This record gives sequence, structure tokens and C-alpha cells, in this order.
Amino acid sequence: MVHICSTAPRFIEGNDREQDKLYLGIHEEPTISQMGKQAEIAEQNGRSAQKIMLTKMILDYVKISKPSIIFLLDFVAISALLVSYYSNVATSLSPPMILIGSVLLAGTLASAGAAAINAYIDRDIDVLMLRTSKRPVPMGSIPPKHALYFGIASLSLAFVTATLLLNLVATFMIMLGAFIYIFVYSVWLKRRTPWNIVIGGSAGSAAALAGWTAVTPQLEFMLPAVLMGVLVFLWTPSHFWSLAILTNRDYKAAGVPMLPVVVGESRAIKYVVLNTLLLIPFSLSFFFLGMQGLVYLFVASSTGALLLVTNIRMLKERTHAAAWSAFKYSSPYLTFIFLGMVVDSVLRF
Repeated sequence: MVHICSTAPRFIEGNDREQDKLYLGIHEEPTISQMGKQAEIAEQNGRSAQKIMLTKMILDYVKISKPSIIFLLDFVAISALLVSYYSNVATSLSPPMILIGSVLLAGTLASAGAAAINAYIDRDIDVLMLRTSKRPVPMGSIPPKHALYFGIASLSLAFVTATLLLNLVATFMIMLGAFIYIFVYSVWLKRRTPWNIVIGGSAGSAAALAGWTAVTPQLEFMLPAVLMGVLVFLWTPSHFWSLAILTNRDYKAAGVPMLPVVVGESRAIKYVVLNTLLLIPFSLSFFFLGMQGLVYLFVASSTGALLLVTNIRMLKERTHAAAWSAFKYSSPYLTFIFLGMVVDSVLRF
């Protein structure tokens, strides 16, 4: 059916049929086929929008899980597991893949859960700091209660997974790390003392203990695991104080008494250097106690020297650029140290 709204003085021929209709004021109603195509396009657009929203939601939950921290803790745990395996129980070079997968699954779930609950606890200060204000919870893309529920669910799954697949000692160590990070660091210490990250750093130590005890839970084999835990404990201040120097204004605005806020950036840098001077000789003790060989000694010496160079540069220049270099190098430093332990243990097997 067509409706003619006006009469044109002439009829235009040629390939301008659609323009003629507009000129003549002719409006055609869409056919059933056209309406079906429009509905199909609208449905496709709706599905695309849903996929985009679902993808964004998944990425937001990944973000509040802090994947970079998960990677580092999982790496420490698996490294400790492999050192324990090749030092105590291995009968071949083949790694225990099922055990590795179990520790990775339980450890990842526990770390993600603890990080999500931390996002819930810190929701009021994250919105005040430039570095954290764009995270999903302060941005409102994840409601705070949803972050809390996600964290509780992840921790519950971690506990069930570890209980079913690992021994009780390893399960305890995994859950201990989450407990320290949530209650000791986030709830108790973070807003009360500049030594928050020092004591709270023991949460990372639990990763080494969990990996080791997954293979050998017996107390008589625990000394190397304890020393690995102490190594992570000593590494933590050098790493996070460098970050706190960079984000000093953020912490001050949020009222968080990180070390640079309390003592100033200049003194905080000195504390970083002093801590690194404790960390490096301790890292070498694994060789002198006969737990690691020459390969590890080379790795620990060279990476320790580079870490000290970045710290001394920060001490001399006292710039955020130097602090950034010290912070960025400190993460691979710990990775190289534990990788050196694994390689040395395999070569000495």
C-alpha cells in the first residue's frame, strides 16, 4: 500500500527511483521480509552487546583478582615444589604434573579470593588514590558486595580443592597466606602502622611453604622451605617500599601510613637500601648452607648485584624515575632467584 502526500509537476525517470519517492512524498511500508531482516539485525546487535558486557564483566573480576600477584605467588609455590621434589623424592626428571596442577589451582583460587576481599575492604581508600581509582570496585563496574561474595566463593573453592587434592599441611599453608593478607595486612595493619607491608609480607612466604609441603610435609625436611619463606619476607619491603615512594601522594591523600608517608621519601629510600643489603647475603646463604650449588650462586649474586645497583641509583638520584626502575626490577629479581633454585636442583639431580 502506498500513500501519496503531494502531486509532483513532473515524473523523473532513470535510476533515481528512491529520490523520486522522496520528491513525490511517497512512503512505502516495509514488507514482512524487510521487517524480519530488521528484527534479525536487532537481535544480532543485542547478542553482540551482551557478549561485550559479559567479556567486560569477566575482565573486571580478573582485575580485582590481581593476576600479576597471582603469577608471582604461583611461581614461588611451584618453584618451591620442584626444589623439594628434586631434592627429596624424585626418581626421574619428569615433574609431578598432577601435583603441580593441584597447587596451581588451589593457590590461584586462594590468591584471587584474598585479592577480591582486599578490594572490598579498601573500597573507601581506593577511590581516593590515582593508582587505584580506575579499578572495577571504585569505578562501580563491580558492586563492593559482589567483590566480597566472589572472594568468599574463591576462597571456599580453594579450600575444597586443596583438601581434596593436597595434604593437610599444604592446605593449611595456602589458607594461611590468604588469612594473613586479608586479616593481618588489610584489616589490622595497613591503616595503622608503617610496618604494615613488612609483617603483611609473610603472606607471600606462605606460598613457598605451600609448594614445598605439597611434596614433603614432614617437619624434618622443612628448613629449606622456611628459609625460602624468609627470603620472600625480606624481599617484600624492597619491592613495595619502592612502589610506595612512587605513590606517596596517593597514600597520603588516603591516610594510609606507608613508610614514605611517615618518614619521608628520602629516609624511605635509605630503608629500601638497608633492606636490600640484608636480602642479598641471605639469598646467598642457600649456597653456603649446601642447599644450592654453583648455578644458583651465580644467579643470586648477579641478580642481587643488579638489584643493589637500582637501589643505589635511587639513593643517589632521589627521583621517581629511579624509584620506578628499582620497583620494576624487584619483581623479576625474585622470579630469577627461584628459577635459579629450580635449575640448580634439576642439574644436581
